[in-house]
Amino acid sequence: MKILANDGISESGINALEAAGHEVMMVHVAQEQLQKYINQHEIDVLLVRSATQVREDIIDNCPSLKIIGRGGVGMDNIDVEYAKENDIHVINTPAASSASVAELVFAHLFGSVRYLHDSNRNMPLEGDSHFKDLKKNYSAGSELRGKTLGIIGFGKIGEEVAKIALGCGMKVIVSTRRTVKREITLNFFDGQTITLPIETVPMEQLLEESDFITLHVPANAGRLIGKQEISKMKKGVGIVNTSRGGVVSEDALLEGLEDGKVSFAALDVYEKEPTPSIRILMNHRISLTPHIGAATIEAQDRIGTELAAQIIDIAKTI
Repeated sequence: MKILANDGISESGINALEAAGHEVMMVHVAQEQLQKYINQHEIDVLLVRSATQVREDIIDNCPSLKIIGRGGVGMDNIDVEYAKENDIHVINTPAASSASVAELVFAHLFGSVRYLHDSNRNMPLEGDSHFKDLKKNYSAGSELRGKTLGIIGFGKIGEEVAKIALGCGMKVIVSTRRTVKREITLNFFDGQTITLPIETVPMEQLLEESDFITLHVPANAGRLIGKQEISKMKKGVGIVNTSRGGVVSEDALLEGLEDGKVSFAALDVYEKEPTPSIRILMNHRISLTPHIGAATIEAQDRIGTELAAQIIDIAKTI
């Protein structure tokens, strides 16, 4: 089969596909030219990440397409059900990048409770002239150990976040659409394991009891955190969103930061991408990254091999 990896794929994925006799094309085709390119080259498989949109127009007008693959978890850039109705296989890699996103959550948490995001802005500017003042400003940090982390959404990424939190000595509470008993198994380097129960609580309880809140929900979850939800949180709460832009109201978040209800926020996703609000970008209480949750070498390698394995399996049945 001819495979167009329009947003790229790891070398390990390419090697696996080519070893199975498939042709991989590593061309990035602009959105407006994509339909024409697929038809000209009779592409069987279209692989995308978040940049490329696969909507009804492409599905309707590209009869050669047999598989659409999303490198990552969310598939809001693909009309999944419509593709399936047209007998196109739709695949993704829900587990491949979970650990990478979870580690980014904690990079933000560790940095924010010690003001590293703000210190790294100001030390180059004033470190030589106002060292003592900066030291005083950043000497009221806190520890994560012993604090309560509230996780909204408990899929693969939420589970990985919980594992790191438990390893840090935090209490973990979870709110999901379904209140069920959950357990987490921690795997250690020497082969030992330990299984711990996870407390699932109603959303309102999570808002009231959490010292830090992190969101891990699909794009269709809608807005979950607004002014009303923030009003129910502990004073000084920290909020992390590496999920989807829009699930947290940026206006409400800024208001919470300004009045002290929220001590810090950490964002990897934004309501307006790729042009986030200047008010968000310039706020010194917000730790910022440019939607890089899944962007690690290890995650991209796993994404490539998982996509390849699924394509190879499906190809046997077509």
